[in-house]
Amino acid sequence: MRNNRRKSNRKKEYSIIKKIPKQVLISTVVIILFLFFSVIFALTNSINQKVMARTKVNGVDLSNKTIDEAYKTLNEELDKQLNKNIILKYEDYETTISLKQLEVKYKTDEAVNKAYKIGRDRNILKSNYQIIFSFLFGNNIEEEIKIDEQELDIMIEDIEAKMPSTLIQNDYYIEGNKLIISRGTPGTVIKRDELHRIIVEAIKEQIHGKNVGIINIPVENKLPDEIDIEKIYEEIYKEPQNAYYEEKPVRVYAEVNGVDFELPIEEIKQQLKEEKEEYVIPLKITKPEVTIKDLQYTNNFFPDQLSKFSTRYSETNENRANNMKLSAEKINGTILMPGEEFSYNKIVGARTIKAGYKEAAVYMGGKVVNGIGGGICQVSSTLYNAVLQANLEITARKNHHFITSYVSPSRDATVSYGSIDFKFKNTRTYPIKIECSAKNGVCQVQIYGIKEDVEYEVEIIDTVTEVIPYETRYIETNELETGTEQLVQTGTNGYKSEAYRVLKLNGKIISKTLLSKDSYNPLEEIIKKGK
Repeated sequence: MRNNRRKSNRKKEYSIIKKIPKQVLISTVVIILFLFFSVIFALTNSINQKVMARTKVNGVDLSNKTIDEAYKTLNEELDKQLNKNIILKYEDYETTISLKQLEVKYKTDEAVNKAYKIGRDRNILKSNYQIIFSFLFGNNIEEEIKIDEQELDIMIEDIEAKMPSTLIQNDYYIEGNKLIISRGTPGTVIKRDELHRIIVEAIKEQIHGKNVGIINIPVENKLPDEIDIEKIYEEIYKEPQNAYYEEKPVRVYAEVNGVDFELPIEEIKQQLKEEKEEYVIPLKITKPEVTIKDLQYTNNFFPDQLSKFSTRYSETNENRANNMKLSAEKINGTILMPGEEFSYNKIVGARTIKAGYKEAAVYMGGKVVNGIGGGICQVSSTLYNAVLQANLEITARKNHHFITSYVSPSRDATVSYGSIDFKFKNTRTYPIKIECSAKNGVCQVQIYGIKEDVEYEVEIIDTVTEVIPYETRYIETNELETGTEQLVQTGTNGYKSEAYRVLKLNGKIISKTLLSKDSYNPLEEIIKKGK
């Protein structure tokens, strides 16, 4: 009975199977086999601890590498690309952008993890699809590259200031009882937003291993702003004020000279309509009855030396020594009240033949040339270092195009009347007095005042982060005998550098603040060679 029943059930099952279409049966078998082999394929791949074949991150091939190997490869390639600089050019002027100083980076750990996860999804079908797709077409994971946008804008501003044909704005300074206004000159200004965008795109291409070549700086020509005599009047007008001091707590207030125009403002406006490079406006100076020198007969308001810095120069270069002496004399004796800002260009004034300055070597437009006032940047750089040591706030400072011989990298402060200024603010509680001199081959700046209740020990640390070797250019000439050579210009290496101000109290570091990251171009060596 039982056997008959079994035979009957088998016949029924067979009849049911027989009723299923043949195509459905084949499809079912294929799906089962596919799922079976998919599981085997996924399990086999899970044992493999390497990145899928033909997998890249930002163009860097990580195929068949372990996580550690992939991470190392990606970082090595990034470092290699970061060591390259982007070259910018406008006519004969050329400079570079350092990718390291822009802190270009992407998250390599996240990128490697993304590459490693290809073919390792929890969904087996998805994993297998990723593996097959990677094998057939490859994968390139595009990770977002990040840069220091603010630092890039500062670099562009710095480049514009140092270009040879840059726009010079109107400027003024007071000398004795005269207001001297210098008319600006038309020039080029960088299309900053456009250059910013071009550089960012170039950085992305370079990180991907592409050669971006030389970037032409986009510029436009502009005229200087009109001289606003009413605004100048608001800035210089002062009522006379006697020097005085308070004892509890000690507060010292230096005298203020009364300053006013000697002529009616409408008459001055008529003068400014004339086309001149310089306008001299007479001033009415009213001296106060009591000066800080008078008070110092009974009180010493600057008893403490807050800082001292000196640099050396050669007196055999008489023109340069003359210029340094003149600018140092202008600065010497300057008193800054708490919160007051010092402007090198306002204190020293325009560097002209009429003012006594002479021609000496200067950096201009990326070259060493003779210019009026050569040498005064050594005075501004010496002052910069004394200001740093006195723990005062720097409000405007730029480095030179090339390295200087008198201070180490990131310790210089270049100036150019009408375009580049050096400024700082007295952020101390009491007034300060600057003593500055350039004589006997030594430029020296000392800053005096009253020490604070808590006075920090200041240390300035400068570090070279990269050396850029100079190149040698040979110029063939008939002026020399065949086979002979003549050195025209000595080459110097370029540098990338940075400086920090470290504050200490009782030998313990309280803070470490980045002052600047700077870039100095190499100066090519030029040799004449007889044909």
